[in-house]
Amino acid sequence: MSNVRKRSNAPIEDISTLGPLKGITLGIQHVFTLFASTVLVPILTGLDIGVALVMSGIGTLLFHFVTKGKVPAYLGSSFSFIAPVILAGELYGLDYARGGIVVAGIIYIIFAWLISIYGPEKILRYFPPVVTGPIIIVISMTLAPNAIKMASQDWLLSMVTLAVIIGISMYGKGFLKIVPVIIGLGAGYLLAVILGKIDYSPIAQATWIGVPNFAMPKFNLGAIMIVAPIALTTVVEHIGDVLAMSGVVKKDLARDPGINRTLIGDGLATSVSAFFGGPANTTYSQNTGVLALTKVWDPKVMRIAAVMTILIGLIPKLNAFTSTIPKPVIGGAVIILFGMIASIGARTLVDNNVDFSKSRNMIIIAVILVFGLGGAVIPIKIGYTEVRLVGMALAAMVGIILNIILPTELDEEEVID
Repeated sequence: MSNVRKRSNAPIEDISTLGPLKGITLGIQHVFTLFASTVLVPILTGLDIGVALVMSGIGTLLFHFVTKGKVPAYLGSSFSFIAPVILAGELYGLDYARGGIVVAGIIYIIFAWLISIYGPEKILRYFPPVVTGPIIIVISMTLAPNAIKMASQDWLLSMVTLAVIIGISMYGKGFLKIVPVIIGLGAGYLLAVILGKIDYSPIAQATWIGVPNFAMPKFNLGAIMIVAPIALTTVVEHIGDVLAMSGVVKKDLARDPGINRTLIGDGLATSVSAFFGGPANTTYSQNTGVLALTKVWDPKVMRIAAVMTILIGLIPKLNAFTSTIPKPVIGGAVIILFGMIASIGARTLVDNNVDFSKSRNMIIIAVILVFGLGGAVIPIKIGYTEVRLVGMALAAMVGIILNIILPTELDEEEVID
């Protein structure tokens, strides 16, 4: 009996033993997990949903090729780039914002090259938790007003969506527990249907088969300086995702295939996506959660999910359907999604035992938060071009500089009144 139980709990590292139908079903499970987040980014930024889906699948396949098919990761649309893409889009246009994303992907590759030369320890020392934690919080809080703006258009729809997501997250069992956003969006959409608040004309006008609106990027130094520096944060997030995945699958993925290869794969996926009209891509931690829950660790499952996501992106009817989701329903979902990003930032500080009694740490955190949330803008003239350092990019740069120049140990004299 004990042998049977032990065998039943063993991980599945080769899905070919299960047969093709079960393998496809496992791929569908990952598609359900990634779909809502992947389409949410283009909905919020104005990028094409079909392009985002297709480039997400292509980016994942490219990542698996670079990493020798050894890393069970899925790459979906990155939330970290939402705010800078919206800002750069407003100032220069989305084509130029995507040019900034292309450069961000190149930064990944530069980091991979540096890591291959100097080793990960010498690079990561410039990105300790005292810097990355508050930057992640800034990313979330910069997005928070967008969530409230959408939710406030119809509080009933948004609050029902939010309540369902919270309920499923807290009390759901099995597979339901890892797809609360999809279920919440479905509940909000159903309520909108009942209340007669859905415009079905985009679905009726869309064809079943078509090619998404692929578009080439344009490059402008100002837009690049707004978008590209976010890579300084997402590189660290990527490394954390890979280390977390290593813990799940009981393999040192940072050594084999190597963190340099995973960074190259992520960077290429991001640059290629933006080059054809899509958002930045990133490794999805929610899919890593599926790995932990199911103990199906075969990377082929992610490649199956990637192919299916590409096919969905080529069906305009499905893309049109997603466009009919009311903004308040999306607002209810992103209230918790954006808040979760802030929670991750706070957890980064707590899990790494950042000492808030030290003046150095308090100064770095305080300055990052105020520069990031206070709307600071520093214009810099480079020839005839004016570059504006704003928001998250400015906060990240200031935080990194402070971490370098402030001494790690200070002898503080006790002041006695």
